[in-house]
Amino acid sequence: MKLFKWLFGGSKYKNVRDRGKGVAIIGSGSWATAVAKIVLAKEDEITWYMRRQEAIDAFRRTGRNPDYLSQVPFDVDCIHFTRDVNEAIATCHTIIFATPSPYLKPTIKDLDVSLKGKLLVFATKGIVPDENLILTDYFEQEFQVRPSNMCVLSGPSHAEEVAMDRITYLTVACTDLHMAEKICERLQSDVVRLTPSNDVRGVELAGVLKNIYSVAAGVCHGLGYGDNFQAVLMSTAAREMQRVLAAVNGVPRNICDSVYLGDLLVTGYSNFSRNRQFGTMLAQGYSIKAAQTEMKMVAEGYFGAACMMKMNETLRVPTPIVDTVYNILYRKVPPREAVERMTQFFGK
Repeated sequence: MKLFKWLFGGSKYKNVRDRGKGVAIIGSGSWATAVAKIVLAKEDEITWYMRRQEAIDAFRRTGRNPDYLSQVPFDVDCIHFTRDVNEAIATCHTIIFATPSPYLKPTIKDLDVSLKGKLLVFATKGIVPDENLILTDYFEQEFQVRPSNMCVLSGPSHAEEVAMDRITYLTVACTDLHMAEKICERLQSDVVRLTPSNDVRGVELAGVLKNIYSVAAGVCHGLGYGDNFQAVLMSTAAREMQRVLAAVNGVPRNICDSVYLGDLLVTGYSNFSRNRQFGTMLAQGYSIKAAQTEMKMVAEGYFGAACMMKMNETLRVPTPIVDTVYNILYRKVPPREAVERMTQFFGK
C-alpha cells in the first residue's frame, strides 16, 4: 500500500510544486547541523526536517540547535522547520540526507511523495542496515531514483571543525560528473573546498570502511598500543580498503586522495571520532550497550562491520581488520585476543 501511494499519489503534498532550487536538510544531529551551516553560507533559506518538536521550539527560541553543535548560531528567519518529512521533500528540489544510516529507514518509513526529478545528496556515511545496501543503491531499488540524480558528499570532515570554520576538503561523487561539478560550485566557500568525482560506489564504501577501521584504532588505543602500531594499522587499513574498492568496481582511483585515505586518517586518529571513542571504550571493558548509551551518538562502524562481512561473502576479499572488528562486536572475542590474531596478517 505504501509503495502504491508513493507511485500513484495519496499524499496531501502531491500537487505541491517545489521551490525551484530550494534545499531541504533531513536530520538534526551534529553532521546535519554542520551541513546546514555549509548550505546557508551560499543559500538564502533552507527547509530543515527535525523529528522532535521540542528541539524545533528551542532552536527557534535560541537560534541554536539545542542538542548538537549548540555553539553555532543560525538566523532562524532563514530556516523553515518542519516535523513532516513529506513536506520537506515535496517543497524542495535538493534533498540532503544527513541522518545516521541506522535511522534512515525509520525517517522515511512514511514517505508518500514522489522523488521524481529531485536531486538527492547523501551526507551520510554508512550502509542501510537489514538491506545491506549503500544509500544510492537503496534509493535506486526502493524508489527508482536515477543514479544521475544522486550525489554523495564525503571526505575528512568532523562536524565540530566545520562548526569552527576550519578549512575542510570534501568530495562530491555522482555518476554524472557534470552534476557533481554543479554541486561543488553551489556549496564551495572560503572554508569548504569541494572536488567532483564519478566514483560513487568507491566513495560510499570508503565511508563505511573507515568507520570500521576507526573502531579498530580505538580498540588498539584502549589496549595501550602506541603510535608506532597505530601507523601500521592505518597503512594496513588503507591497503585493505584499496582491495575492497577494487573488487567492487574498476573505476580508476588514487587511494591516497582525501576522500579515501584522508577520511580514514582523520577518523582513525582524531579525538572527535565517535567510532574511535566507541572502540576505546570497548577495550576498556565497556559492554557494547553501555558504550552506546554513554556516547549518546551513533558509532556507524558497529553496523558497518556486520554489513561488510555480509557483502564480503560475495566479494571474497581478505579483510583481516574488518574481520577483527566483527569478531569483537558480534562474536564476543576479547579485544586483546582479537587484535593479537589480527597482527599475524600485518606485513603480508
